[in-house]
Amino acid sequence: MELEVAQMTRWEGYVDWRNKPALRGRHGGMVAASFVLVVEILENLAYLANASNLVLYLKEYMHMSPSKSANNVTNFMGTSFLLALLGGFLSDAFLTTYHVYLISAVIELIGLIILTIQAHVPSLKPTKCNESTPCEEVNGGKAAMLFAGLYLVALGVGGIKGSLPVHGGEQFDEATPNGRKQRSTFFNYFVFCLSCGALIAVTFVVWVEDNKGWEWGFAISTITIFVSIPVFLAGSTTYRNKVPSGSPLTTILKVLIAATLNSCCTNKNSCSAVVNMSSSPSNPSTQAKEQELHQTLKPTTPSQIPSESLKFLNKAITNKPIHSSLQCTIQQLEDVKLVFKIFPIFACTIMLNACLAQLSTFSVEQAATMNTTLFSSFKVPPASLPVFPVLFLMILAPIYDHIIIPYARKVTKSEAGITHLQRIGIGLILSIVAMAIAAIVEIKRQKIASHSNEKNPLPISFLWIGFQYLFLGSADLFTLAGLLEFFFSEAPSSMRSLATSLSWASLAMGYYLSSVIVSIVNSVTGNGSHKPWLSGSNLDNYHLERFYWLMCVLSGLNFLHYMYWATRYKYRGRGNIDES
Repeated sequence: MELEVAQMTRWEGYVDWRNKPALRGRHGGMVAASFVLVVEILENLAYLANASNLVLYLKEYMHMSPSKSANNVTNFMGTSFLLALLGGFLSDAFLTTYHVYLISAVIELIGLIILTIQAHVPSLKPTKCNESTPCEEVNGGKAAMLFAGLYLVALGVGGIKGSLPVHGGEQFDEATPNGRKQRSTFFNYFVFCLSCGALIAVTFVVWVEDNKGWEWGFAISTITIFVSIPVFLAGSTTYRNKVPSGSPLTTILKVLIAATLNSCCTNKNSCSAVVNMSSSPSNPSTQAKEQELHQTLKPTTPSQIPSESLKFLNKAITNKPIHSSLQCTIQQLEDVKLVFKIFPIFACTIMLNACLAQLSTFSVEQAATMNTTLFSSFKVPPASLPVFPVLFLMILAPIYDHIIIPYARKVTKSEAGITHLQRIGIGLILSIVAMAIAAIVEIKRQKIASHSNEKNPLPISFLWIGFQYLFLGSADLFTLAGLLEFFFSEAPSSMRSLATSLSWASLAMGYYLSSVIVSIVNSVTGNGSHKPWLSGSNLDNYHLERFYWLMCVLSGLNFLHYMYWATRYKYRGRGNIDES
Protein backbone atom coordinates (compact mmCIF):
# COMPACT_ATOMS: atom_id res chain seq x y z
CA MET A 1 0.00 0.00 0.00
CA GLU A 2 2.80 2.40 0.89
CA LEU A 3 4.53 1.56 -2.40
CA GLU A 4 1.36 2.41 -4.37
CA VAL A 5 1.00 5.74 -2.55
CA ALA A 6 4.67 6.56 -3.24
CA GLN A 7 4.21 5.78 -6.93
CA MET A 8 1.11 8.00 -7.10
CA THR A 9 3.03 10.97 -5.66
CA ARG A 10 5.93 10.62 -8.08
CA TRP A 11 6.27 12.16 -11.52
CA GLU A 12 6.83 9.13 -13.71
CA GLY A 13 10.01 9.51 -15.80
CA TYR A 14 11.23 12.62 -13.94
CA VAL A 15 13.91 13.23 -11.32
CA ASP A 16 14.98 16.19 -9.21
CA TRP A 17 18.35 17.94 -9.38
CA ARG A 18 19.90 15.27 -7.12
CA ASN A 19 18.69 12.50 -9.47
CA LYS A 20 16.04 11.33 -7.01
CA PRO A 21 12.40 10.74 -8.04
CA ALA A 22 10.52 14.00 -8.63
CA LEU A 23 7.43 14.35 -6.43
CA ARG A 24 4.02 15.82 -7.20
CA GLY A 25 3.34 18.98 -5.26
CA ARG A 26 7.04 19.59 -4.69
CA HIS A 27 8.52 19.65 -8.16
CA GLY A 28 7.27 21.33 -11.32
CA GLY A 29 4.54 23.91 -11.83
CA MET A 30 4.56 27.62 -12.57
CA VAL A 31 6.94 28.45 -9.70
CA ALA A 32 9.64 26.25 -11.25
CA ALA A 33 8.93 27.66 -14.72
CA SER A 34 9.23 31.24 -13.41
CA PHE A 35 12.97 30.73 -12.82
CA VAL A 36 13.27 29.73 -16.47
CA LEU A 37 11.48 32.91 -17.55
CA VAL A 38 13.84 35.13 -15.55
CA VAL A 39 16.85 33.30 -16.95
CA GLU A 40 15.53 33.80 -20.49
CA ILE A 41 15.51 37.57 -19.96
CA LEU A 42 19.18 37.47 -18.95
CA GLU A 43 20.22 34.95 -21.61
CA ASN A 44 18.61 36.78 -24.52
CA LEU A 45 19.94 40.11 -23.27
CA ALA A 46 23.49 38.71 -23.30
CA TYR A 47 23.10 37.26 -26.80
CA LEU A 48 21.09 39.93 -28.61
CA ALA A 49 23.00 42.89 -27.16
CA ASN A 50 25.88 42.01 -29.47
CA ALA A 51 24.09 40.22 -32.31
CA SER A 52 21.80 43.19 -33.04
CA ASN A 53 24.73 45.58 -33.45
CA LEU A 54 27.39 43.16 -34.63
CA VAL A 55 27.11 44.18 -38.29
CA LEU A 56 28.31 47.71 -37.41
CA TYR A 57 31.12 46.37 -35.18
CA LEU A 58 32.45 44.20 -38.02
CA LYS A 59 32.14 47.06 -40.50
CA GLU A 60 33.61 49.92 -38.43
CA TYR A 61 36.13 48.16 -36.17
CA MET A 62 37.02 45.02 -38.15
CA HIS A 63 36.86 46.92 -41.49
CA MET A 64 34.68 44.44 -43.37
CA SER A 65 32.49 45.51 -46.31
CA PRO A 66 28.72 45.93 -45.69
CA SER A 67 27.82 42.73 -47.56
CA LYS A 68 30.58 40.70 -45.88
CA SER A 69 29.60 42.06 -42.48
CA ALA A 70 25.98 41.13 -43.16
CA ASN A 71 26.91 37.61 -44.25
CA ASN A 72 29.16 37.07 -41.23
CA VAL A 73 26.35 38.17 -38.91
CA THR A 74 23.79 35.92 -40.57
CA ASN A 75 26.25 33.00 -40.48
CA PHE A 76 26.98 33.62 -36.79
CA MET A 77 23.31 33.88 -35.84
CA GLY A 78 22.42 30.96 -38.08
CA THR A 79 25.06 28.76 -36.46
CA SER A 80 23.87 29.80 -32.98
CA PHE A 81 20.34 28.64 -33.68
CA LEU A 82 21.33 25.56 -35.67
CA LEU A 83 23.41 24.34 -32.73
CA ALA A 84 20.15 24.26 -30.75
CA LEU A 85 19.68 20.86 -32.39
CA LEU A 86 22.82 19.68 -30.61
CA GLY A 87 21.49 20.98 -27.30
CA GLY A 88 18.15 19.29 -27.90
CA PHE A 89 19.79 16.03 -28.91
CA LEU A 90 21.96 15.94 -25.77
CA SER A 91 18.93 16.72 -23.60
CA ASP A 92 16.94 13.83 -25.05
CA ALA A 93 19.75 11.30 -25.31
CA PHE A 94 22.31 11.68 -22.54
CA LEU A 95 21.90 14.70 -20.25
CA THR A 96 18.93 16.47 -18.71
CA THR A 97 17.91 19.94 -19.90
CA TYR A 98 19.10 21.13 -16.47
CA HIS A 99 22.70 20.06 -17.09
CA VAL A 100 22.74 21.10 -20.76
CA TYR A 101 21.79 24.65 -19.82
CA LEU A 102 24.53 24.96 -17.19
CA ILE A 103 27.24 23.61 -19.51
CA SER A 104 26.11 25.85 -22.37
CA ALA A 105 26.01 28.98 -20.19
CA VAL A 106 29.63 28.42 -19.15
CA ILE A 107 30.69 28.00 -22.81
CA GLU A 108 28.93 31.23 -23.81
CA LEU A 109 30.57 32.98 -20.85
CA ILE A 110 34.05 31.96 -22.08
CA GLY A 111 33.29 33.22 -25.60
CA LEU A 112 32.09 36.59 -24.30
CA ILE A 113 35.22 36.98 -22.17
CA ILE A 114 37.36 36.50 -25.30
CA LEU A 115 35.36 39.11 -27.24
CA THR A 116 35.52 41.55 -24.32
CA ILE A 117 39.31 41.27 -24.13
CA GLN A 118 39.69 41.80 -27.88
CA ALA A 119 37.41 44.84 -27.87
CA HIS A 120 39.34 46.34 -24.93
CA VAL A 121 42.91 45.82 -26.17
CA PRO A 122 43.72 47.99 -29.27
CA SER A 123 46.56 45.71 -30.40
CA LEU A 124 44.09 42.83 -30.86
CA LYS A 125 42.06 44.82 -33.44
CA PRO A 126 42.96 46.17 -36.89
CA THR A 127 44.65 49.57 -36.96
CA LYS A 128 42.25 52.50 -37.15
CA CYS A 129 42.07 53.84 -40.67
CA ASN A 130 42.25 57.51 -41.68
CA GLU A 131 43.47 59.62 -44.59
CA SER A 132 47.06 58.42 -44.15
CA THR A 133 46.27 54.83 -43.08
CA PRO A 134 44.11 52.76 -45.43
CA CYS A 135 41.51 50.42 -43.92
CA GLU A 136 42.77 46.87 -43.54
CA GLU A 137 40.29 44.05 -42.93
CA VAL A 138 40.87 41.93 -39.82
CA ASN A 139 43.06 38.89 -40.56
CA GLY A 140 45.47 36.38 -39.09
CA GLY A 141 45.48 35.86 -35.33
CA LYS A 142 43.13 38.78 -34.75
CA ALA A 143 40.53 37.22 -37.04
CA ALA A 144 41.07 33.85 -35.34
CA MET A 145 40.42 35.40 -31.93
CA LEU A 146 37.30 37.19 -33.23
CA PHE A 147 35.74 34.09 -34.74
CA ALA A 148 36.80 31.84 -31.83
CA GLY A 149 34.94 34.13 -29.44
CA LEU A 150 31.92 34.46 -31.71
CA TYR A 151 31.50 30.75 -32.30
CA LEU A 152 32.04 29.80 -28.66
CA VAL A 153 29.15 32.17 -27.99
CA ALA A 154 27.23 30.47 -30.81
CA LEU A 155 27.86 27.03 -29.28
CA GLY A 156 26.70 28.21 -25.87
CA VAL A 157 23.63 29.96 -27.25
CA GLY A 158 22.71 26.85 -29.22
CA GLY A 159 22.84 24.66 -26.14
CA ILE A 160 20.73 27.13 -24.17
CA LYS A 161 18.10 27.51 -26.91
CA GLY A 162 17.89 23.74 -27.24
CA SER A 163 17.34 23.12 -23.53
CA LEU A 164 15.84 26.14 -21.73
CA PRO A 165 12.33 26.38 -23.30
CA VAL A 166 11.92 22.61 -23.09
CA HIS A 167 13.04 22.66 -19.46
CA GLY A 168 10.31 25.18 -18.72
CA GLY A 169 7.67 23.32 -20.72
CA GLU A 170 8.45 20.08 -18.90
CA GLN A 171 7.38 21.60 -15.58
CA PHE A 172 3.67 21.21 -16.42
CA ASP A 173 1.38 18.18 -16.32
CA GLU A 174 0.17 17.71 -19.88
CA ALA A 175 -2.30 15.04 -18.74
CA THR A 176 -4.63 17.70 -17.28
CA PRO A 177 -6.42 20.59 -19.04
CA ASN A 178 -5.10 23.04 -16.44
CA GLY A 179 -1.56 21.82 -16.99
CA ARG A 180 -1.86 22.27 -20.75
CA LYS A 181 -3.30 25.78 -20.34
CA GLN A 182 -0.45 26.71 -17.99
CA ARG A 183 2.04 25.35 -20.50
CA SER A 184 0.50 27.48 -23.24
CA THR A 185 0.77 30.52 -20.96
CA PHE A 186 4.41 29.64 -20.27
CA PHE A 187 5.34 29.63 -23.96
CA ASN A 188 3.58 32.97 -24.51
CA TYR A 189 5.46 34.50 -21.60
CA PHE A 190 8.67 32.85 -22.74
CA VAL A 191 8.45 34.99 -25.87
CA PHE A 192 7.50 37.96 -23.66
CA CYS A 193 10.63 37.46 -21.51
CA LEU A 194 12.73 36.94 -24.61
CA SER A 195 11.45 40.36 -25.72
CA CYS A 196 12.25 41.92 -22.33
CA GLY A 197 15.86 40.87 -22.68
CA ALA A 198 15.88 42.11 -26.25
CA LEU A 199 14.46 45.49 -25.18
CA ILE A 200 17.30 46.11 -22.74
CA ALA A 201 19.80 44.82 -25.30
CA VAL A 202 18.77 47.02 -28.22
CA THR A 203 18.36 50.17 -26.13
CA PHE A 204 20.67 50.44 -23.15
CA VAL A 205 23.45 48.03 -24.19
CA VAL A 206 23.53 49.22 -27.81
CA TRP A 207 23.70 52.82 -26.58
CA VAL A 208 26.65 51.85 -24.37
CA GLU A 209 28.40 50.18 -27.33
CA ASP A 210 27.96 53.21 -29.56
CA ASN A 211 28.83 55.86 -26.96
CA LYS A 212 31.11 54.24 -24.38
CA GLY A 213 32.85 51.55 -26.39
CA TRP A 214 32.31 47.96 -27.46
CA GLU A 215 34.35 46.59 -24.57
CA TRP A 216 31.63 47.87 -22.22
CA GLY A 217 28.91 46.26 -24.33
CA PHE A 218 30.65 42.90 -24.31
CA ALA A 219 31.35 43.28 -20.57
CA ILE A 220 27.64 43.82 -19.84
CA SER A 221 26.80 40.65 -21.80
CA THR A 222 29.49 38.73 -19.92
CA ILE A 223 28.18 39.83 -16.53
CA THR A 224 24.58 39.09 -17.54
CA ILE A 225 25.21 35.51 -18.65
CA PHE A 226 27.29 34.97 -15.50
CA VAL A 227 24.40 36.18 -13.30
CA SER A 228 21.96 33.88 -15.13
CA ILE A 229 23.77 30.79 -13.80
CA PRO A 230 23.08 31.35 -10.04
CA VAL A 231 19.54 32.51 -10.89
CA PHE A 232 18.93 29.21 -12.71
CA LEU A 233 20.52 27.23 -9.86
CA ALA A 234 18.25 29.00 -7.35
CA GLY A 235 15.31 27.07 -8.77
CA SER A 236 17.01 23.68 -8.58
CA THR A 237 14.88 22.37 -5.70
CA THR A 238 11.66 23.10 -7.63
CA TYR A 239 12.55 21.59 -11.02
CA ARG A 240 11.45 18.24 -12.32
CA ASN A 241 13.94 16.99 -14.90
CA LYS A 242 12.96 14.48 -17.57
CA VAL A 243 15.12 11.37 -17.58
CA PRO A 244 16.97 11.01 -20.93
CA SER A 245 15.60 8.07 -22.91
CA GLY A 246 18.42 7.45 -25.36
CA SER A 247 19.32 8.82 -28.75
CA PRO A 248 16.24 9.83 -30.77
CA LEU A 249 18.35 9.65 -33.92
CA THR A 250 18.99 5.96 -33.26
CA THR A 251 15.25 5.29 -33.15
CA ILE A 252 14.63 7.28 -36.35
CA LEU A 253 17.44 5.54 -38.22
CA LYS A 254 16.38 2.11 -36.97
CA VAL A 255 12.82 2.55 -38.24
CA LEU A 256 14.01 3.94 -41.59
CA ILE A 257 16.58 1.18 -42.13
CA ALA A 258 14.14 -1.56 -41.11
CA ALA A 259 11.43 -0.18 -43.43
CA THR A 260 13.91 0.15 -46.31
CA LEU A 261 15.36 -3.35 -45.92
CA ASN A 262 11.94 -4.94 -45.59
CA SER A 263 10.84 -3.11 -48.75
CA CYS A 264 13.89 -4.32 -50.64
CA CYS A 265 13.48 -7.92 -49.54
CA THR A 266 11.07 -8.99 -52.25
CA ASN A 267 12.39 -12.52 -52.14
CA LYS A 268 11.03 -13.87 -48.88
CA ASN A 269 13.18 -16.99 -48.94
CA SER A 270 16.44 -15.04 -49.24
CA CYS A 271 15.31 -12.68 -46.53
CA SER A 272 14.42 -15.60 -44.30
CA ALA A 273 17.88 -17.04 -44.84
CA VAL A 274 19.47 -13.80 -43.75
CA VAL A 275 17.16 -13.67 -40.75
CA ASN A 276 18.10 -17.20 -39.71
CA MET A 277 21.81 -16.39 -39.99
CA SER A 278 21.55 -13.15 -38.01
CA SER A 279 19.24 -14.51 -35.33
CA SER A 280 21.44 -17.44 -34.32
CA PRO A 281 21.69 -18.04 -30.54
CA SER A 282 25.20 -16.55 -30.46
CA ASN A 283 23.96 -13.60 -28.39
CA PRO A 284 20.81 -14.69 -26.55
CA SER A 285 21.06 -11.88 -24.01
CA THR A 286 20.65 -9.26 -26.73
CA GLN A 287 17.56 -10.99 -28.10
CA ALA A 288 16.10 -11.28 -24.63
CA LYS A 289 16.60 -7.58 -24.05
CA GLU A 290 14.91 -6.74 -27.37
CA GLN A 291 11.95 -8.99 -26.52
CA GLU A 292 11.67 -7.45 -23.07
CA LEU A 293 11.77 -3.95 -24.58
CA HIS A 294 9.13 -4.91 -27.11
CA GLN A 295 6.82 -6.19 -24.38
CA THR A 296 7.48 -3.32 -22.00
CA LEU A 297 6.88 -0.37 -24.32
CA LYS A 298 3.26 0.49 -24.85
CA PRO A 299 2.17 1.59 -28.31
CA THR A 300 1.33 5.19 -29.02
CA THR A 301 -1.95 4.25 -30.70
CA PRO A 302 -4.85 2.70 -28.77
CA SER A 303 -4.49 -0.64 -30.58
CA GLN A 304 -1.55 -2.78 -31.58
CA ILE A 305 -2.18 -1.88 -35.25
CA PRO A 306 -0.02 0.88 -36.77
CA SER A 307 -1.74 3.97 -38.14
CA GLU A 308 -2.46 4.42 -41.84
CA SER A 309 -0.42 7.61 -42.24
CA LEU A 310 3.01 7.27 -43.90
CA LYS A 311 2.21 3.64 -44.65
CA PHE A 312 5.62 3.00 -46.23
CA LEU A 313 7.14 3.10 -42.73
CA ASN A 314 4.82 0.32 -41.53
CA LYS A 315 7.09 -2.14 -43.31
CA ALA A 316 9.52 -1.65 -40.43
CA ILE A 317 7.35 -4.02 -38.37
CA THR A 318 5.56 -6.15 -41.00
CA ASN A 319 8.39 -8.64 -41.42
CA LYS A 320 10.85 -10.19 -39.03
CA PRO A 321 13.98 -8.00 -39.05
CA ILE A 322 17.17 -9.31 -40.61
CA HIS A 323 18.93 -8.50 -37.32
CA SER A 324 17.67 -8.25 -33.75
CA SER A 325 19.02 -4.69 -33.44
CA LEU A 326 16.48 -3.61 -36.10
CA GLN A 327 13.50 -4.88 -34.08
CA CYS A 328 11.00 -1.99 -33.93
CA THR A 329 8.00 -1.53 -31.66
CA ILE A 330 4.78 0.13 -32.73
CA GLN A 331 5.51 3.00 -30.35
CA GLN A 332 8.87 3.62 -32.01
CA LEU A 333 7.21 3.47 -35.44
CA GLU A 334 4.49 5.95 -34.47
CA ASP A 335 7.03 8.26 -32.82
CA VAL A 336 9.05 8.46 -36.04
CA LYS A 337 5.88 9.12 -38.01
CA LEU A 338 5.13 12.08 -35.76
CA VAL A 339 8.56 13.57 -36.48
CA PHE A 340 8.07 13.13 -40.22
CA LYS A 341 4.64 14.78 -40.06
CA ILE A 342 5.89 17.95 -38.33
CA PHE A 343 8.90 18.33 -40.62
CA PRO A 344 7.02 20.02 -43.54
CA ILE A 345 5.67 22.64 -41.10
CA PHE A 346 9.23 23.32 -39.98
CA ALA A 347 10.40 23.68 -43.59
CA CYS A 348 7.67 26.22 -44.38
CA THR A 349 8.86 28.62 -41.65
CA ILE A 350 12.41 28.94 -42.98
CA MET A 351 11.47 31.63 -45.51
CA LEU A 352 9.89 33.75 -42.78
CA ASN A 353 13.14 33.65 -40.83
CA ALA A 354 15.09 34.63 -43.95
CA CYS A 355 12.96 37.79 -43.91
CA LEU A 356 13.67 38.29 -40.20
CA ALA A 357 17.40 38.10 -40.93
CA GLN A 358 17.11 41.43 -42.73
CA LEU A 359 16.36 43.16 -39.42
CA SER A 360 19.92 42.47 -38.25
CA THR A 361 21.65 43.35 -41.52
CA PHE A 362 20.37 45.57 -44.32
CA SER A 363 17.69 47.26 -42.19
CA VAL A 364 20.33 48.40 -39.68
CA GLU A 365 22.55 49.68 -42.50
CA GLN A 366 19.56 51.52 -44.02
CA ALA A 367 18.83 53.23 -40.72
CA ALA A 368 22.50 54.22 -40.37
CA THR A 369 22.12 56.45 -43.47
CA MET A 370 18.96 58.13 -42.16
CA ASN A 371 18.23 60.80 -39.57
CA THR A 372 18.05 58.98 -36.24
CA THR A 373 17.31 62.05 -34.10
CA LEU A 374 14.19 62.16 -31.95
CA PHE A 375 12.77 65.20 -30.12
CA SER A 376 15.39 67.48 -31.71
CA SER A 377 18.28 66.27 -29.55
CA PHE A 378 18.08 62.55 -28.69
CA LYS A 379 20.00 60.41 -31.18
CA VAL A 380 18.86 56.80 -31.49
CA PRO A 381 21.52 54.21 -32.41
CA PRO A 382 20.49 52.38 -35.63
CA ALA A 383 20.89 49.00 -33.92
CA SER A 384 18.18 50.02 -31.45
CA LEU A 385 15.53 49.88 -34.19
CA PRO A 386 14.35 46.41 -33.04
CA VAL A 387 12.81 48.28 -30.09
CA PHE A 388 9.70 48.70 -32.27
CA PRO A 389 8.81 45.00 -32.63
CA VAL A 390 10.11 44.27 -29.13
CA LEU A 391 7.77 46.79 -27.51
CA PHE A 392 4.91 45.53 -29.64
CA LEU A 393 5.68 41.95 -28.60
CA MET A 394 5.72 42.91 -24.93
CA ILE A 395 2.34 44.61 -25.28
CA LEU A 396 0.75 41.95 -27.46
CA ALA A 397 1.91 38.84 -25.57
CA PRO A 398 -0.11 39.50 -22.36
CA ILE A 399 -3.08 40.74 -24.40
CA TYR A 400 -2.93 37.60 -26.51
CA ASP A 401 -2.78 35.30 -23.48
CA HIS A 402 -5.33 37.04 -21.22
CA ILE A 403 -7.81 38.52 -23.71
CA ILE A 404 -7.55 37.07 -27.22
CA ILE A 405 -7.13 33.41 -26.25
CA PRO A 406 -9.92 33.32 -23.62
CA TYR A 407 -12.27 34.99 -26.10
CA ALA A 408 -11.24 32.58 -28.87
CA ARG A 409 -11.87 29.64 -26.53
CA LYS A 410 -15.41 30.85 -25.91
CA VAL A 411 -16.10 31.40 -29.60
CA THR A 412 -14.56 28.16 -30.88
CA LYS A 413 -15.51 26.13 -27.77
CA SER A 414 -12.07 24.51 -27.88
CA GLU A 415 -9.33 24.33 -25.31
CA ALA A 416 -6.73 25.94 -27.59
CA GLY A 417 -8.84 28.81 -28.93
CA ILE A 418 -6.42 29.53 -31.78
CA THR A 419 -4.51 26.50 -33.03
CA HIS A 420 -0.76 26.44 -33.38
CA LEU A 421 -0.93 26.19 -37.16
CA GLN A 422 -3.29 29.16 -37.37
CA ARG A 423 -0.80 31.24 -35.36
CA ILE A 424 2.03 30.24 -37.66
CA GLY A 425 -0.07 31.06 -40.73
CA ILE A 426 -0.82 34.56 -39.42
CA GLY A 427 2.92 35.09 -38.93
CA LEU A 428 3.66 34.07 -42.51
CA ILE A 429 1.07 36.53 -43.87
CA LEU A 430 2.56 39.36 -41.79
CA SER A 431 6.02 38.61 -43.19
CA ILE A 432 4.73 39.05 -46.76
CA VAL A 433 3.28 42.46 -45.84
CA ALA A 434 6.53 43.43 -44.09
CA MET A 435 8.67 42.75 -47.17
CA ALA A 436 6.33 44.78 -49.38
CA ILE A 437 6.52 47.71 -46.94
CA ALA A 438 10.32 47.37 -46.79
CA ALA A 439 10.53 47.67 -50.58
CA ILE A 440 8.31 50.76 -50.65
CA VAL A 441 10.29 52.48 -47.87
CA GLU A 442 13.60 51.73 -49.63
CA ILE A 443 12.27 53.28 -52.86
CA LYS A 444 11.47 56.44 -50.86
CA ARG A 445 14.91 56.43 -49.20
CA GLN A 446 16.72 55.98 -52.54
CA LYS A 447 14.72 58.81 -54.11
CA ILE A 448 15.71 61.19 -51.30
CA ALA A 449 19.33 60.02 -51.47
CA SER A 450 19.50 60.80 -55.19
CA HIS A 451 18.47 64.43 -54.51
CA SER A 452 20.50 65.03 -51.35
CA ASN A 453 24.02 65.49 -52.78
CA GLU A 454 25.46 62.75 -50.54
CA LYS A 455 24.26 64.30 -47.30
CA ASN A 456 24.90 62.18 -44.24
CA PRO A 457 22.51 61.58 -42.62
CA LEU A 458 19.80 61.74 -45.24
CA PRO A 459 16.87 64.11 -44.55
CA ILE A 460 14.47 61.26 -43.85
CA SER A 461 13.51 59.90 -40.43
CA PHE A 462 14.59 56.41 -39.47
CA LEU A 463 11.03 55.87 -38.18
CA TRP A 464 10.10 54.86 -41.74
CA ILE A 465 12.15 51.70 -41.18
CA GLY A 466 10.08 51.05 -38.07
CA PHE A 467 7.15 49.80 -40.14
CA GLN A 468 8.99 46.74 -41.45
CA TYR A 469 10.29 46.07 -37.93
CA LEU A 470 6.75 46.29 -36.58
CA PHE A 471 5.26 43.78 -39.01
CA LEU A 472 8.17 41.35 -38.85
CA GLY A 473 8.17 41.56 -35.06
CA SER A 474 4.48 40.71 -34.99
CA ALA A 475 5.12 37.82 -37.37
CA ASP A 476 7.85 36.59 -35.03
CA LEU A 477 5.49 36.58 -32.03
CA PHE A 478 2.83 34.53 -33.76
CA THR A 479 5.25 32.14 -35.40
CA LEU A 480 7.88 31.53 -32.70
CA ALA A 481 5.45 30.99 -29.82
CA GLY A 482 3.28 28.83 -32.05
CA LEU A 483 6.23 26.77 -33.26
CA LEU A 484 7.67 26.20 -29.78
CA GLU A 485 4.40 24.88 -28.39
CA PHE A 486 3.52 23.03 -31.60
CA PHE A 487 6.76 21.05 -31.65
CA PHE A 488 6.70 20.51 -27.88
CA SER A 489 3.13 19.18 -27.79
CA GLU A 490 3.15 17.25 -31.06
CA ALA A 491 6.54 15.53 -30.73
CA PRO A 492 6.90 12.20 -28.89
CA SER A 493 8.19 12.68 -25.35
CA SER A 494 11.40 10.79 -26.12
CA MET A 495 12.25 13.31 -28.87
CA ARG A 496 10.71 16.46 -27.39
CA SER A 497 13.89 18.51 -26.89
CA LEU A 498 15.22 17.74 -30.36
CA ALA A 499 11.86 18.47 -31.99
CA THR A 500 11.39 21.76 -30.12
CA SER A 501 14.89 22.76 -31.24
CA LEU A 502 13.52 22.77 -34.78
CA SER A 503 11.98 26.16 -33.88
CA TRP A 504 15.48 27.59 -33.53
CA ALA A 505 16.85 25.52 -36.42
CA SER A 506 14.24 27.22 -38.60
CA LEU A 507 15.77 30.55 -37.59
CA ALA A 508 19.22 29.20 -38.44
CA MET A 509 18.15 27.92 -41.84
CA GLY A 510 16.48 31.27 -42.46
CA TYR A 511 19.71 33.17 -41.78
CA TYR A 512 21.66 30.79 -44.01
CA LEU A 513 19.00 31.05 -46.71
CA SER A 514 19.28 34.83 -46.53
CA SER A 515 23.03 34.59 -47.17
CA VAL A 516 22.45 32.17 -50.06
CA ILE A 517 19.81 34.42 -51.63
CA VAL A 518 22.13 37.45 -51.37
CA SER A 519 24.95 35.49 -53.03
CA ILE A 520 22.70 34.18 -55.79
CA VAL A 521 21.21 37.63 -56.44
CA ASN A 522 24.68 39.15 -56.75
CA SER A 523 25.84 36.33 -58.98
CA VAL A 524 22.85 36.52 -61.34
CA THR A 525 22.56 40.32 -61.48
CA GLY A 526 26.31 40.87 -61.79
CA ASN A 527 26.68 39.12 -65.12
CA GLY A 528 27.88 41.13 -68.08
CA SER A 529 28.22 44.89 -67.72
CA HIS A 530 25.62 45.16 -64.93
CA LYS A 531 26.64 45.81 -61.36
CA PRO A 532 25.32 43.35 -58.74
CA TRP A 533 22.30 44.54 -56.78
CA LEU A 534 23.91 44.11 -53.35
CA SER A 535 27.62 44.86 -53.58
CA GLY A 536 29.96 47.73 -52.81
CA SER A 537 30.59 49.94 -49.81
CA ASN A 538 27.83 52.50 -50.47
CA LEU A 539 24.30 51.35 -49.68
CA ASP A 540 22.85 54.08 -51.89
CA ASN A 541 24.24 52.24 -54.93
CA TYR A 542 22.42 49.03 -54.00
CA HIS A 543 19.13 47.90 -55.55
CA LEU A 544 17.80 46.88 -52.17
CA GLU A 545 14.19 47.57 -53.14
CA ARG A 546 14.38 44.88 -55.84
CA PHE A 547 15.77 42.43 -53.29
CA TYR A 548 12.88 43.16 -50.92
CA TRP A 549 10.33 42.65 -53.73
CA LEU A 550 11.98 39.31 -54.47
CA MET A 551 11.68 38.31 -50.80
CA CYS A 552 8.01 39.34 -50.88
CA VAL A 553 7.28 37.10 -53.88
CA LEU A 554 9.19 34.16 -52.37
CA SER A 555 7.30 34.60 -49.09
CA GLY A 556 3.99 34.52 -50.95
CA LEU A 557 4.89 31.27 -52.69
CA ASN A 558 6.06 29.84 -49.37
CA PHE A 559 2.68 30.66 -47.79
CA LEU A 560 0.88 28.67 -50.48
CA HIS A 561 3.25 25.79 -49.76
CA TYR A 562 2.46 26.08 -46.04
CA MET A 563 -1.30 26.02 -46.64
CA TYR A 564 -0.95 22.75 -48.53
CA TRP A 565 0.59 21.02 -45.50
CA ALA A 566 -1.30 22.82 -42.73
CA THR A 567 -4.73 21.95 -44.12
CA ARG A 568 -3.75 18.28 -44.23
CA TYR A 569 -2.14 18.06 -40.80
CA LYS A 570 -3.91 16.06 -38.09
CA TYR A 571 -3.09 16.88 -34.48
CA ARG A 572 -2.24 14.21 -31.96
CA GLY A 573 -5.20 12.78 -30.10
CA ARG A 574 -4.50 14.39 -26.72
CA GLY A 575 -7.55 16.53 -26.47
CA ASN A 576 -5.48 19.64 -26.09
CA ILE A 577 -5.82 20.94 -29.61
CA ASP A 578 -8.65 20.88 -32.07
CA GLU A 579 -7.83 20.02 -35.62
CA SER A 580 -6.97 22.90 -37.88
